Amino acid sequence: MNVHGLLLPGILLSSFVTGLVIFFLKEEHHRLRTWLNLLGAGVKLILVAALLWGIYQGQTYAFTIEFLPGIPFALGADANSVLFVTLSSVLWFCTTLYAVGYLEDAPHRSRFFGFFSLCVTATTGIALSANLVAFLTFYELLTVTTYPLIVHRGTPEALRGGKIYLTYTLVGGAILLLAVVWLHSLVGPVVFKERGILESLVASHRGELQIIFLLFMLGLGVKAAIVPLHGWLPKAMVAPAPVSALLHAVAVVKAGAFGIVRIVYDVYGAETAAALGVLQPLAIAAGITIVYGSVRALFQDELKKRLAYSTVSQVSYIVLGVAILGPVATIGGLVHLVHQGIMKITLFFCAGNYAETLGTHRVSEMNGVGRRMPLTTAAFTVAALGMIGVPPLAGYISKWYLKKGAITAGDEWVAVVLAVSSLLNAAYFLPILYRAWFKAPPEQWPAEHRFGKWETHWMLLLPPLVTAALVIWAGVFAESPFSPLAWVKLIAEREYGP
Repeated sequence: MNVHGLLLPGILLSSFVTGLVIFFLKEEHHRLRTWLNLLGAGVKLILVAALLWGIYQGQTYAFTIEFLPGIPFALGADANSVLFVTLSSVLWFCTTLYAVGYLEDAPHRSRFFGFFSLCVTATTGIALSANLVAFLTFYELLTVTTYPLIVHRGTPEALRGGKIYLTYTLVGGAILLLAVVWLHSLVGPVVFKERGILESLVASHRGELQIIFLLFMLGLGVKAAIVPLHGWLPKAMVAPAPVSALLHAVAVVKAGAFGIVRIVYDVYGAETAAALGVLQPLAIAAGITIVYGSVRALFQDELKKRLAYSTVSQVSYIVLGVAILGPVATIGGLVHLVHQGIMKITLFFCAGNYAETLGTHRVSEMNGVGRRMPLTTAAFTVAALGMIGVPPLAGYISKWYLKKGAITAGDEWVAVVLAVSSLLNAAYFLPILYRAWFKAPPEQWPAEHRFGKWETHWMLLLPPLVTAALVIWAGVFAESPFSPLAWVKLIAEREYGP
């Protein structure tokens, strides 16, 4: 451990301590709770910025402790972890602001924000894990801390959705534990390393490594919502909008996808995984998921469920980029980890605004909503067009690199899958935009507009406007040296060489 490595546990403690303190606040202490939430999110953002600055200056960060003999618990900051922890901290700050406004009059806010902060601690822990022991610990902690958020409302539907979520994720966690223990028995403590650590075992343990890889993909594929392991995700949409935004953009599904990135690149190594013949089946599973999720989204009238099935499809773009051997597809998959996050969180923020302000939950109820809530609908439009892949928005950049990578690797069928998916994306997003902007609004909305002359509460409006601006920035300035694309190109270069 070095002195600089203390920054890593500091990033975790910024939200962990915040959550513990909030648990003990009484419900009427809403002002103090708000300031603690924003302070914790702000401190995390500052610490992550310090981490980024240090890495640009050539500083290394590592923190290791042994809770059990021979089983180190390690944190670190490599290119992959910095990408994910930056995304997590930025979107947590936006979601915190949004959640404070969304839950202003709701009961049990201290319980909600306590688990909310612990959930973010688990997510940033996953990002900063430097070995499989730490990763598994935070991965399971994420399951435990997310469940209370899903069942927060306490309705029969919420409890049923939480039970389904817990069943899927606990089974997935058990499979993941089996894979970690098995691999540990072969090579000892597994530390994440660029290009992997298993190349020397391919000849002697080929069959075992293939089975272990399958176990990893099953365990991680639950949270990544790969078909047929996705069933929990639409059911979890009973959670409040801030939870849905967090689940889809940066927490659970993104943790699963990030875990797959780690296993392929930093445990097996892309070249070793390809030599074992395990990447092509993974690519096929991702391709099926992409099309399946898009088709199911077409038939959902409930807006959050349509967005949920869109997530099933879109997260597998990341998995597909990882499974296609080559630097170009790697760039497309990893940059979509960021781009999908900022686009999807914008969509869920907007869906929450429609529900909270007008009582609108269904696509069929959205006629003319753009005239009543123009700024919210403008943000929704930017994110939806980005999901479709309209240039010059963020989604276009991801899809362009994925298609180019597939063609470069000789996997033309992937380009066909991506083209079909883009058409399906247009088929389930464009009718929403048409309804919102061009159809006449109803004489009365399902709920009264509660914010007078304002479109909605400013805490509900500012976050989607900020994230929609990020969708535009990530696309228009994709080639700038400080864009997500620039960082992802560095990762691809380290994995495959210049």
